[in-house]
Amino acid sequence: MARLWQLVPLHQAVKPALLPVRLLILAFLASGAASAADRAGDFDFYVLSLTWSPSYCDNARRPDPRQCNLDIPGFVVHGLWPQYERGYPEYCDSSFPRRLPSSTISGIADVIPSPGAAQYQWEKHGICSGLRPQSYFSLVRQAARKVVIPKPYLDVRSDIQSQARAIEGDFIAANPGMSDRGIAISCDRDGVIEVRICLTKRLDFRRCEEVDRRSCRLPKIELPAVD
Repeated sequence: MARLWQLVPLHQAVKPALLPVRLLILAFLASGAASAADRAGDFDFYVLSLTWSPSYCDNARRPDPRQCNLDIPGFVVHGLWPQYERGYPEYCDSSFPRRLPSSTISGIADVIPSPGAAQYQWEKHGICSGLRPQSYFSLVRQAARKVVIPKPYLDVRSDIQSQARAIEGDFIAANPGMSDRGIAISCDRDGVIEVRICLTKRLDFRRCEEVDRRSCRLPKIELPAVD
């Protein structure tokens, strides 16, 4: 068989062999372009995502007992996400370590109760901020304090039936400067409800057309009571 291969004209034998190489080169270039687009610190604004904790605890596939077994008020911080005007970076290249020390995780537990969630948020989103872990989670805390939770959602003892626009309106009324184009309600297939608020890098409220367009379209949203 080796002799038969040697008898094949050179221009016919090389092309099939080069094809996988070309594909590998193209794949390498594509991955390089993707990583270059997701450079830490290169983004336009932040999205603060607040999860309605009872909906997470009732509906998530693997709810963290360290969040759900505690007496936690309705909304908790899901994450603070660097965002582009279109799309968002994730898992960015960075010189900062991806694994968080236990002291950092415990230090943010009053804001993000689940240790696994804190670690995941850092790896996927936080590292893209370009900040050190301590500085990033300090910013998360500042963002959480920036947003006033409306009174109807502070001590919920019975289920709330509402609509996305109504929930947005409550947040806008409680937070001067917040635009109806700078907030969105997220409702996923598992029934987890989130409020997503757009902030500048200085944590001022701002508009964000793409995020706003993705607001929940369900005619009715249910917020389970806080147990």
